[in-house]
Amino acid sequence: MNHLKIIAATHKNFDINDIGKFHIDEKEWGNRLAALKKNSGVEELMFLSTCNRVEFLLNTNREIDKDFVNKFIASVYPEIKTKDAERTISSALVFEGEEALKHLFHVASSLDSLVVGEREIITQVRNAYELCKKLDLTGDLLRIVIQKTIECAKKVYTHTNISRNPVSVVSLAYRKLRDLNVKLDAKFLIIGSGVTNSTMAKYLKKHGFTDFVVFNRTLVNAEKLAKDISAKAFPLSELKSYKNGFDVIVTCTGSSEAIITQEIYSSLVGNDKTKKVVIDLAVPNDLDAEILKNHDVNLIAVSNLQEIADKNLKEREKELAACEKIIDENIDLFRKEIKERKIELAMSDVPRKVKEIRETAVNEVFAKEIGKLDVSSKETLDKVIAYLEKKYISVPMKMAKEILITEVSSR
Repeated sequence: MNHLKIIAATHKNFDINDIGKFHIDEKEWGNRLAALKKNSGVEELMFLSTCNRVEFLLNTNREIDKDFVNKFIASVYPEIKTKDAERTISSALVFEGEEALKHLFHVASSLDSLVVGEREIITQVRNAYELCKKLDLTGDLLRIVIQKTIECAKKVYTHTNISRNPVSVVSLAYRKLRDLNVKLDAKFLIIGSGVTNSTMAKYLKKHGFTDFVVFNRTLVNAEKLAKDISAKAFPLSELKSYKNGFDVIVTCTGSSEAIITQEIYSSLVGNDKTKKVVIDLAVPNDLDAEILKNHDVNLIAVSNLQEIADKNLKEREKELAACEKIIDENIDLFRKEIKERKIELAMSDVPRKVKEIRETAVNEVFAKEIGKLDVSSKETLDKVIAYLEKKYISVPMKMAKEILITEVSSR
């Protein structure tokens, strides 16, 4: 377990917007991560990237000191400028051995997440491992680590209420939208392409919605989000002249004033008198309050979602002690698992050695004596040797595991 190391940039030590600098497009994983594994001299490597963390899981006996992290960051991110690289090196979190395992259990169980209890992280961990495995970056240690990590996270989600009620405004907004029975072919106008709106848009796409148009002050950012959700992109300045209709507006910008004015909203609606849905996740609101007086609108605003979110978060926090207990129990199980695996690996060569001894005994040491035996006697001797061979392999393994179990139980 001491060879398990983690280098991490998370929302706890970096601004979320800065974490984006460390993401690597999945198309580049093969080349960049294979080169990283080779250059850093590690036995195994796994890369985990989400909206609020980037982590590297390593199997190595090398010391993860400042010099290692320096070369590691420079190898995987040659494009990062010297100043940013120095800050990254000094701010990166490093976990080793059991501390690394416990950190990973917390991550997959969503106890280390920006929003505690959001279950999507367990899928992200599993998918990241599967891709790294496919790229031949991982091996036996990370296989066991991820297997036990997923098992632990499932127990946390199953046996506690840590993820029962949503606490993110995105999850709550989607739930409100679902309650309104909005059809999957509804037309969405996405206004703003920051972290919150990008998360909301991708969440909608994940749940089957397909018709999106993105508006943003900076067109290149609108185009980036549009590419992720298969949409069209326009500069925000063209919103007032958009005439293709909509069913739902999702808006979240950093504007200090309402950007969807009465004039713009009336232009967007035109002669359509059907009730619209506006999901306004901005603070202050992007939607002019006067619009609600003059138009039929179902408003889902961050102001009326935050109270529910805060209440749900407090309920989740009550579950933390139960989650920690499950994690500690699974750390103990992992210790046993890894020791058993060490025994299996240590004894994996025994069958070959036993076979060599058998061949030497039969064909050299006792060749003359065996040659004098009749057919029936030779068959009986073969059966006896095969029986002894089987027992010689299985008994020591069984005894070693029993000793191991006794040691773990006595703690």
